[in-house]
Amino acid sequence: MSAVLADFPVHTPVTDEDLLVAALAVRVHVPEYWPQGPLCRSERVPYPCRLARWGRATLVAAGLPDEALAAGTVAW
Repeated sequence: MSAVLADFPVHTPVTDEDLLVAALAVRVHVPEYWPQGPLCRSERVPYPCRLARWGRATLVAAGLPDEALAAGTVAW
């Protein structure tokens, strides 16, 4: 069961296609706040979902600082 819940692998070097998909994942899989806590807007699972984690990890692997993602200062 742990293989089903494991994060998606981040392949390096990061390709342009990976960057496009990762940027889309980070933009679409955002938190919505509910009484039970933040849920992924797309999947309705606890945030961050697997795709949000993969997208952020891929962007960080490509050299984008995680602080920029957390601050929301990245322009897509």
